[in-house]
Order: sequence, then C-alpha cells, then structure tokens
Amino acid sequence: MLPTSTDADDLGSAEFAAIAGMVQSDARIELNEAKKTLVHSRLSRRLRERGLASFRDYVRLVQADSVERGHMVVALTTNHTHFFRENHHFDHLRETVIPWLQDRARRQPVRIWSAGCSSGEEVYTIAMCLLGPNRAGSSWVRNADVKLLATDLSPPVVAAAQRGVYSPETVEPIPAPYRSTWMQAAGKDFQMADDVRSLVTARVLNLFDAWPMRRQYDVIFCRNVMIYFDDTAKAELEARFVDMLAPGGYLYIGHSERLIGTAAARMTGVGHTIYHKAGSAA
Repeated sequence: MLPTSTDADDLGSAEFAAIAGMVQSDARIELNEAKKTLVHSRLSRRLRERGLASFRDYVRLVQADSVERGHMVVALTTNHTHFFRENHHFDHLRETVIPWLQDRARRQPVRIWSAGCSSGEEVYTIAMCLLGPNRAGSSWVRNADVKLLATDLSPPVVAAAQRGVYSPETVEPIPAPYRSTWMQAAGKDFQMADDVRSLVTARVLNLFDAWPMRRQYDVIFCRNVMIYFDDTAKAELEARFVDMLAPGGYLYIGHSERLIGTAAARMTGVGHTIYHKAGSAA
C-alpha cells in the first residue's frame, strides 16, 4: 500500500532519533530536532519509492537493509556548490600556491584533493586556475605529473563530477576567458574540455572511512562540509587532513569553519580559512 499523506507525515520522535543515530554513525552528520522537517521532506520520496506506509516501516527497513540505509544517508547529505565559490580562496591559489606548485612540479608529482566535491564545480575551478585563462599558460601542467582527486559520499554527485556537464546558469560565475578556453558546447549545456577532465579522478568516499590514497597531497580543499559535524568529528577529520598534507602544503576550509584540536596547533593561518603546513618537501 502506498503511503497516504497522513501516514507519511508520521515522523515521530522515536523514528527521527533512530534515523539521526544511523546518519551520525555512518557519516558523522549531526541532525538535531531543527532538521526534522528537512528529514521528512527528503525521505518521503524514499517511502513512496519503496511503497511504505509510514516512517516507522522505513526505519525498520533501513535497520535491516544496508543498501537502503546508504540511500538514506545520501538523501540526507547537502550538495550546494558553484564555480569560483569563495573566490578569495582561488585568488590565493593563483597568486601564492600555483607558483609554489610550478616549482615543485619540476621535481615531483603534484596532487590536489577536493574532499566533499559535490557535483564537481570546485575541482574544475581548481583545475582551471592551474591551467590559466589561456592555453599558452597551461604548458607547465601538461609537462608535469599533476592530478586532482574529487571525492564525495554521494554516488550521483560523483557521477555528475565525472561527466563535467553544466547548465548555462551554472557556468555563469566562470570568468569569460576560463569559460571560453576550458569549456565546450554540449547541446544546450556546457562540458569541461577533455584536457581538463583528464586531470580529475572522481570517486565515492566517506571521509570517515579508511582513505585509500597512498601519497600525501600538496593542497586539500574541504569547504562547507564540516559544518554538519560535531566538534569531535571535526577535530578527528581535520587532524587526518593535516596528516595527509605534504610539508609546505595548504588546506582550504569553508568560510564559517575553523580548525580545532591538534590541527589548529599544527597549521598556520595565512588568509581567511586558508592554512599552511610548515616544512618543505624532501
């Protein structure tokens, strides 16, 4: 029986607490009572798709079905981003970090990670900054070992990042020289050029699972992700980011976020929500 509107509205305190507990356990996302309407809105579709009559039935399902539990967690994650978001970060990247990376690339690989990449606008903004506003300035990237990793918890947004196709409204914030050089028409939309997409590997990754990467990263972006975690989870994740950064590397976080715990003691602020790790690479 498909849920009626009355049945589907039955997200009681017990059901909400059970859902919040599972999301906290699986993704460390903190859901308080103020998020109850959001949870109801995003999961009502899952109830309809599974033909369930109530949230009580849905809680029983996700407690027994790990695949549906994964769908639930993805449904409750927020994916909001746009090109050149928090543009002061990209000004710093171009003016300070890229010259350092260009020098570094003469001796060793360059690795950059967009953690919590959503649908890819952030990682492709980074890639375009590396390449520059025209092809003449991109030779250092083509002649070096430069790779960007984009990860997110949500398989649908990772698939979108892999495609690199965006609507005219979405690409509007991209400065015209970057847009004309590094994007191409794809019907009514725009797609990142092949030589941009070839720099990027997009993968599904829960930030609180084991990380499969084998080498440290020169630059890590994790912006507007940690606002959904409690302080214990933030401190744990930030410490892991610092460990994953190469000596001399840079960490960018969201405009309302801050470093806490051991990460704060190990990094130096060099701009608004921009941090530098001491040392130099071997």
